[in-house]
Amino acid sequence: MAKRDPLSGKLVTLIGGSGFLGHHVAQHLLARGARLRVASRHPERAYSLKPLANLGQLQFGRCDVTKPASIAAAVAGVDAVVNLAGTFGRDVDAVMGSGAGAAAQAAAAAGVQAMVHVSAIGADGASEAGYAQAKAHGEQAVLAAFPTASVMRPSIIFGEEEGFVPLMAGMIAAMPVLPVFAPEAKIQPVYVDDVAAAIAAALADPAAHGGKIFELAGPQALTMMEFNRMIAAAQGRERHFIAMPDAVSGLFAAIPGTPMGRDQWLLLKAGNVASGQLPGLATLGIEAKPLGLFVDRWMVRYKKHGRFTASGPLTS
Repeated sequence: MAKRDPLSGKLVTLIGGSGFLGHHVAQHLLARGARLRVASRHPERAYSLKPLANLGQLQFGRCDVTKPASIAAAVAGVDAVVNLAGTFGRDVDAVMGSGAGAAAQAAAAAGVQAMVHVSAIGADGASEAGYAQAKAHGEQAVLAAFPTASVMRPSIIFGEEEGFVPLMAGMIAAMPVLPVFAPEAKIQPVYVDDVAAAIAAALADPAAHGGKIFELAGPQALTMMEFNRMIAAAQGRERHFIAMPDAVSGLFAAIPGTPMGRDQWLLLKAGNVASGQLPGLATLGIEAKPLGLFVDRWMVRYKKHGRFTASGPLTS
């Protein structure tokens, strides 16, 4: 007789679950038989999940982590909570610092059995970046309110449909000459489904994984220059990459309305790799998948003639 999945039938709230990572977490939990309540400011953005759920397995609610009453409603009567709420906006601490703490307080008050809080590699209260400070504040607030929560610190998350890879792929496909900010900074991109599986694993066994901080990173550490060249090569395009001095990059990031804000620049410059001093994906039973495993297939649609591009010399 097959062993019953510990998540089967459990009701899990995904706070901030309508985003990129939230969609993947939802798919993993639904596949394991969990019942989901996707709670966010814009729950309609998760309606695409409906065909993946059985009757009664999926529900939606509106939730804002800056409003305690809405959090309390979102976590009422559930078995587990995943906090995915994040932002790069002006209210970083309200969402990822005190907001994360409010979510943990509400979960504890509701008698929730397990909680996973998603932070980030680079969370640091002493950082110049408000984002990193808010992430560090959020971790402290969550563990103070819900000591058995599992904290996940992913590196830059990559996937085919959203995130860093398609953003850079589109720019590389469109521009023959590109600046590379922080060209020597190292990143350790982690596959979105590996992060989702890690969250599910922690929820399934809070006795083993609760109260711990995990660093979730892929097996490949790349400099930003190496990353850009990998994407261009997979597209079959010859591109000229210009290594930008930090002084110039910093000035660019300080200009209002640019694609990269000051916090993003500071985080990129600092690099985004695992310290190796905390447990990671392997501890959660997950074999990390490298970006190189996917990039050639994902870049087909960015090639000059798509899948009909002939193999041979690089194209413009």
